[in-house]
Amino acid sequence: MARIHLITGGARSGKSTLAEAATRSLGNHAHYIATAQAFDDEMKARISTHRARRTEVWKTHEAPLELAATLRATDDAPRLVDCLTLWLSNLILADHDWEAETRDLLALLPTLAHPVVFVSNEVGMGIVPENGLARAFRDAAGLLNQRIAAAADEVTLAVAGLPLKVK
Repeated sequence: MARIHLITGGARSGKSTLAEAATRSLGNHAHYIATAQAFDDEMKARISTHRARRTEVWKTHEAPLELAATLRATDDAPRLVDCLTLWLSNLILADHDWEAETRDLLALLPTLAHPVVFVSNEVGMGIVPENGLARAFRDAAGLLNQRIAAAADEVTLAVAGLPLKVK
């Protein structure tokens, strides 16, 4: 069984940088599974910043929806999934059954041979969103994080660029 590590935290908390370091510590080569889609200039810039940090250690795979299949296909080295929150939003916006996709992901994890480091945003610590879609997303993200955290061997909360061990 692979070791599963969830790194969560707020926006700009240092999650991705911590996750990259944790994944690199697991071997000389790793897979970077990116779930982001560049729909606007701001997201293009964020993706560019993440790409610029990656060295030849990383092999990048874009998986905005097919996360479980991509994890199966890359089970020859450690993986970094950045991030579950964007994967969830992609599923919801594409009208996929995010709960079924989450069950499939959770069923896959114990079968993997190599470690996976997941990044996910902690979105439930702010104000209650004004609209129904935003509230549904916040609730779904909280449930997704709980389920991945329960399956994880290790959970880290990123705060101001520092790791706080939760589990």
